[in-house]
Amino acid sequence: MKNTVILLVEDEKTLANIIYDTFRSKGYDIEVAYEGAEGLKRFYEIHPDILVTDVMMPRIDGFDMVRRIRKNDTHTPVLFLTAKSSPDDVVEGFELGANDYLKKPFAIQELEVRIKALLGKAYITSKSIPEQSDYILGDYNFSPGSQKLTYIPDGSSTDLSHRENEILHFLCRANGEIALTQTLLLEIWGDDDFFNARSLQVFITKMRHHLSKDSRIRIVNVRGTGYRLILP
Repeated sequence: MKNTVILLVEDEKTLANIIYDTFRSKGYDIEVAYEGAEGLKRFYEIHPDILVTDVMMPRIDGFDMVRRIRKNDTHTPVLFLTAKSSPDDVVEGFELGANDYLKKPFAIQELEVRIKALLGKAYITSKSIPEQSDYILGDYNFSPGSQKLTYIPDGSSTDLSHRENEILHFLCRANGEIALTQTLLLEIWGDDDFFNARSLQVFITKMRHHLSKDSRIRIVNVRGTGYRLILP
């Protein structure tokens, strides 16, 4: 079986060397570039199975590098590594075509799990994520048991429909991970056909509206994969 080919673009050489040594020892084929221009060149030379890249780099940063890559390649998974943690930064990365986002510092084991997930070797389902009674989502309290979303500053509440409640509950239980579109459809609708997928998009738009009083909360469409709830 062909080994997974990883292209790592990271200007912190100590971190890059640790990741390189760890993944080589686990049987991965991994190539390293230390800045964006070199990373762009190596991407087209080796055609990796996945691109793992820092954001803040000299000459060409990670965002710009991925922006250029996505003009020609829309399918290779991209995972950003970054110390930048604001919701706007995360959203910008996803809008550029990133598939996942891992904040520094991180455990190497977590990086491997994320890579496997993006390559389809692991994924989040409702059976693998913990239950919880109520959730604090920024300025909101979400109670799936009563199907209510309460805006804490003024106490106003919204009664969610059954589907809205199930979708938001699933996103919350994913705990910041990507909720796969197919899994959402199969578990909530029972069928992942085109019409249900369009219906899911409509419900996601409704949920964004319900949560709009707190601008820090985002439900991000992870291109070709699913949805992710980003909280402050």
